[in-house]
Amino acid sequence: MSIHAVSPRFVGRARELAALGDALAGARAGASSAVLVGGEAGVGKTRLIKEFTDRADDALVLVGGCLELGTEGLPFAPFTAVLRGLVRELGRDGVAALVPGGTTRGLARLLPEFGEPDGDGPEARARLFEQVLGLLERLAEERPVLLIVEDAHWADRSTRDLLSFLVRYQPTAAGLLIVVTYRTDELHRTHPLRPLLAELGRVERVRRVELRRLTRREAVAQAVGILEREPSPADMDLIYARSEGNPLFVEALLSDGGGVALPESLRDLLLASVERLPAETQELLRVASAGGQRIEHDLLSAVAGLDESALSSALRPAVAGNVLTVDGEGYCFRHALIREALHDDLLPGEHTRLHTRFAEALERDLSILPAPRGAIELAHHWHSAHDATWALVSAWQAAGVARRSTAYDEQLGMLSRVLELWDQVPDAAERIGRDRIDVLRNTATVAHLAGEYERAVALASAALAEIDLDADPIRAAKLLRQRGLTRYDLGRPGFLDDLREAAALVASDKPTNLRAQVLETLSRMLHGREALSERLTTGRLAMEIAHELGDPRVEAHALIDLAWARFGFSEIEAQMEAFAQARRLAGGDEAFNVLMRCAISESDALEGAGRHERAAQVARDGIEEARQYGLARTSGAFLAINLAEPLVSLGQWDEALEVIERALDLAPPAPTQASLQGFAMDIALARGELDRAERLLGSARNVLSRGTFRDQSVLPHLCREVRLLHARGELEAAVEVAAQAMKERDLLDTPRYCWPVLVTIADLLGSVAPHQGRAAMDVETPLARLRALGRELEVDGDLQRAQHLTFTALTGPEPDDGAAEPPAWRFEAWDRAAGAWAALRQPYAEARCLVGAAQAALAGGDRQEAAERLGRARELAARLGATPLLEQLDAFGRRARIGGAEEAAHGPPLGLTARELEVLREVANGRSNREIAEALFISAKTVSVHVSNILAKLGVATRGEAAATAYRLRLFDAPL
Repeated sequence: MSIHAVSPRFVGRARELAALGDALAGARAGASSAVLVGGEAGVGKTRLIKEFTDRADDALVLVGGCLELGTEGLPFAPFTAVLRGLVRELGRDGVAALVPGGTTRGLARLLPEFGEPDGDGPEARARLFEQVLGLLERLAEERPVLLIVEDAHWADRSTRDLLSFLVRYQPTAAGLLIVVTYRTDELHRTHPLRPLLAELGRVERVRRVELRRLTRREAVAQAVGILEREPSPADMDLIYARSEGNPLFVEALLSDGGGVALPESLRDLLLASVERLPAETQELLRVASAGGQRIEHDLLSAVAGLDESALSSALRPAVAGNVLTVDGEGYCFRHALIREALHDDLLPGEHTRLHTRFAEALERDLSILPAPRGAIELAHHWHSAHDATWALVSAWQAAGVARRSTAYDEQLGMLSRVLELWDQVPDAAERIGRDRIDVLRNTATVAHLAGEYERAVALASAALAEIDLDADPIRAAKLLRQRGLTRYDLGRPGFLDDLREAAALVASDKPTNLRAQVLETLSRMLHGREALSERLTTGRLAMEIAHELGDPRVEAHALIDLAWARFGFSEIEAQMEAFAQARRLAGGDEAFNVLMRCAISESDALEGAGRHERAAQVARDGIEEARQYGLARTSGAFLAINLAEPLVSLGQWDEALEVIERALDLAPPAPTQASLQGFAMDIALARGELDRAERLLGSARNVLSRGTFRDQSVLPHLCREVRLLHARGELEAAVEVAAQAMKERDLLDTPRYCWPVLVTIADLLGSVAPHQGRAAMDVETPLARLRALGRELEVDGDLQRAQHLTFTALTGPEPDDGAAEPPAWRFEAWDRAAGAWAALRQPYAEARCLVGAAQAALAGGDRQEAAERLGRARELAARLGATPLLEQLDAFGRRARIGGAEEAAHGPPLGLTARELEVLREVANGRSNREIAEALFISAKTVSVHVSNILAKLGVATRGEAAATAYRLRLFDAPL
């Protein structure tokens, strides 16, 4: 059951709300305009208007709605409602005083309070129109006027004419905004509002806005608002499929607990348009409802038993009434729930007969529908006709057709149907030529391809529970390999055990394709320095066997394994040539698994080597290939990670967020979601969106806590956790997390992911060290450990070189290396790091290093060098929208009195006096008022006054927030 009837969160309408806001801003500036807001019933027009008017508190909001009364609505209904509201607020005389000319007899046609109407005819009608417009203009002289006319699809002719007059003839400088809402699904071909909308749409100051249905991700956000928890993916899949993203339908289905039956109120709304149609049309729609959401004309004709003329006559009212839409050579129900409501109304016998007729028609000519749709629909109809035998057989055949079309979701559905019906068909194995274990194994493989990893593991485990490993080692090895592969992708323990057991079951006395496959998969799953030798040996053996047997796909996979084992990022071109060789070995499109793995490996290796533009292009191409292969949810979503990462590196953050959002809309496997959300968190942290970053961190933590993942997943998560605590000013917690990581994790195993951890911890410890007070945190111990790690960790390629240079600049020279004076050494170190990041075209990292260089230059007395680097850093940060970095730069510029426009600002940072800066420094060190008083030789009461002033100037409520602000802006990183 739902907690809220309506989601407290307003989702999916930011663009439309902004369009209305822009129009209202124009009205505030004195520019009149109109916005026509369309959308189907339940799509959220009323909610949009409510959210908009709630934000329009400075405007006079006038709302009137049209009423449904037969074929024509009540004359002038919305304007009568508006006028009645004005009379209630201003009184009759107050309204009359605003009417131009002082006569209100024209308004008497709308409200009797204004006396007897003047004569009939065109002149009287024109007078009314002029008086309404004049009244609105006079009202707009005081403040902007927002006139909202709702449900214009029910407007009578008089209302439409007055509305047209107001939109066309409102003065351009009147400060009036007219918003009109209407249902697009009510606008049949002859609806009188259609020509008016087309006519008004050509007026220069009129804008049309059409509300779309919600994306799946937006529907999830709506559901979370209603339930105060996130529904399971399976529940959300069902709700989204049934509602098709219509917000009202999502709410109704959630309020009913997501049950199978439609809520009665929703059913009545859906069938209202059907019940207005002729009886023969309603009957034909009942037949069509058994055919699915989309039905071909020829198939409907065959099942309905009507000749062409009778069929067309019955269909025409359904199309004109917007219940059906023409779609190529067939018809679609305007909304899936209309079909569902009609189908639910079928009697049991009628339901069985109709589905049997559809199945028989498809058996006679399956080519009526394209593959794999024909085979899948045939299986659906036999199942709905309750014929278990033919439902099972047709589902097995449909699974084969879906496989050939790379429609893995559909194939999984059909194979699941076979398993569901297995016990109902005694001779099932004989009918399809496969036993239950084979079906379970095939279904596990397809579940993996479809991204249903948990299900794939469960299916493989179920098959292994039924098999005798000694009697049937070959099938057992295949199942163990499949389960090991899926467990690895899911981050579940036991994948190496599965693969080693599979290798033991496959005979080693002679080469076989299965042995090559198992050994290659084992080589692929071996990671880390300790496993390198075994990985190379196993991969070479797999490649030799595959080559001997003429299995180019397994040979290509093994070549990819060896390319990762043999080459580092400093040998990127040799590695890329190995991947290219694997592509050539794999051959054509049939080897899609190899081709997808090549795209993933190439883009990943290029990014690791700092070749961001090439990495992004390879990932883009791979995503398109994945879509063509039917792997958008698995390989395609994984490649979205490999596209988002270089985009983040290149500072193309908005594009990266779009890539992430599109991938998340596919509902990919949980580990993929966590990685995508990690890059979104990187951007949120850099832009100062800490609450969003915390939500994303929590979501990723939920996934990572349930599995055993590689460094490429775990270590970036660690960095983000430390950076978030650092940004929030929770330094003790951040240092504790960092120290624990250095103690428990091997931070020398994977340099690509270990260097960012070392840099993150070095940045943290560098922020803590200058601000230690009496109760100082122990940073010397972790700093010593950190430096030791930095000395041992390998540097492989340009990207790691830039990270190493940054780490060196953060941690400082070794005590005995004979470095130059600290400011000069620091300036050179930071400048080298900034140059390395600039060469890699990573603007955010470059800007952060330029800050260090500027601070070092200033400490060394070189204001010009400091100003140059500060200016460049500010330019980069502004382009990225990196608000915290911009704030830090501005504070530094004010404090040092450098930085372009800030040069002339001779005031202290953030308006704080010198004494207040001294007090803030002590507050940031965690000292109490009494301790500060003793240190600064002032009274505790004076300290209290200073603290109050500091909180007010910083715009914060607590001492902790003040300290966090000081850390974030690095107020005490350089001499004052």
